Amino acid sequence: MPHSAAASASTVFSAHEITKIYGMGEVQVQALRGVSLELRESEFLVLLGPSGSGKSTLLNILGGLDVPTSGTVTYRGQNLTTASERDLTYYRRKHVGFVFQFYNLIPSLTARENVALVTDIVDKPMAPEDALRLVNLQERLDHFPSQLSGGEQQRVAIARAVAKRPDVLLCDEPTGALDIATGILVLEAIQQVNEELGTTTAVITHNAAVAGMADRVVSLSDGRIVSDSVNERKVKAGDLNW
Repeated sequence: MPHSAAASASTVFSAHEITKIYGMGEVQVQALRGVSLELRESEFLVLLGPSGSGKSTLLNILGGLDVPTSGTVTYRGQNLTTASERDLTYYRRKHVGFVFQFYNLIPSLTARENVALVTDIVDKPMAPEDALRLVNLQERLDHFPSQLSGGEQQRVAIARAVAKRPDVLLCDEPTGALDIATGILVLEAIQQVNEELGTTTAVITHNAAVAGMADRVVSLSDGRIVSDSVNERKVKAGDLNW
């Protein structure tokens, strides 16, 4: 979205001065060091940074998979930092779609059946066929994961994530296990979900080229945000140069 539209859109996430410290035996590892960030309605955000910079920790906290050591995180005004485990489970189930580097599909189920697993637990799901059509897999409905390429499996995972019509799609290195051509197909699917459904989207990557398709790019290093910039001109995923 243009910068002016992004600025006027309502805030979905607000993170304020969040830190995260993990205890590894007697050693303490500080994954996040006072990160503050807002993510707005329908925005496409790329979180960029090297391995160990804190990207996944930040995404897991936004998604309710982890809680910060200090600081506050709110989702549409709801404080996730003080939420009970039951409330966080409900939040993840109702509002968030996750896509990870590894597809986590059930081998004995077809693409349609893998997507249907999610549609059974929400109130107003998208039909599995519609979700798979959105990621251009309408011809693969009844194929098992072993009959699909890595990129096709990842697109099934995206369809599964969006079939519950989440407000937010959080993607952690979704192209990390894929070659360039296949990765672009996956990014095109994520971009299509963002544009057609208006789903607020955050994508973690260490690949700087992916930043071109974002509304906004936030770079992390050593647990801190080192830059936060808006793309005045977005690039289509298919036009990215890796």
